[in-house]
Amino acid sequence: MDDKILSKVPAITLGFWIIKIAATTLGETGGDAVTMTWLGETTAQANPNGYLIGTAIFAALLFAFVIFQIAAKKFHPFLYWATIIASTTAGTTMADFADRSLGIGYTGGSSVLLACVLVSLLAWYFAEGTVSVDTVNTPRVEVFYWITITFSQTLGTALGDWMADTSGFGYLGGALVFLSALAIVAAAYYLTNVSRVLLFWTAFILTRPLGATVGDFFDKPLNHGGLNISRPLASLIIGAFIVVCVLIIPQRPGMHPSRHAEAS
Repeated sequence: MDDKILSKVPAITLGFWIIKIAATTLGETGGDAVTMTWLGETTAQANPNGYLIGTAIFAALLFAFVIFQIAAKKFHPFLYWATIIASTTAGTTMADFADRSLGIGYTGGSSVLLACVLVSLLAWYFAEGTVSVDTVNTPRVEVFYWITITFSQTLGTALGDWMADTSGFGYLGGALVFLSALAIVAAAYYLTNVSRVLLFWTAFILTRPLGATVGDFFDKPLNHGGLNISRPLASLIIGAFIVVCVLIIPQRPGMHPSRHAEAS
């Protein structure tokens, strides 16, 4: 342990991915609960700036949680997952604002956000020499990490909406497409020598549209292929599931070699 430095993000385990998918689903239902249910963006009484207001609310929460996360001296499971949920709800409202309020559409929004993710990863790599999440233990790396996370969450929302609506796959079809893609990533992890860092970020991005399509499946009307469960109720159920998972699934920080170990 002397030659290891603890990261401020969790180790990448099966439990991590279970909670991550649940958190992205909550981000979809929670974000939509504010902009569509509370502010009525999809109703006849829509607030003219509903998506913008929702984005401002969740962006402020995300900023606050990131500050707390950076200020923390070590990994705290509930703080970390609260920040992830804040990023995924902010991602939902930001993507909807770009796609619908700005009118660039799902295809345009997905393209722009993919470029943002790639730029943030490249900037991180050129600054640090790696984009491995095991190295997230300094304020500068944490800033890169959370910027990339937020862009990836926003991209996932736009990509999920594009898959469910524009491509014609629907919510269940879209979820199956993303599950299949994640299965391919998992197979590559176990059967090939493809970069683990590349596979992580690919899986991280793909879990977001999976969560978005599952979240939409929960709350969309029956005649639109959904279960017609109210967004606040769906958010409450998923939130309770996440709390239980964080409590019962072992949570430990990731580790990476210290500079002394790397030099030796």
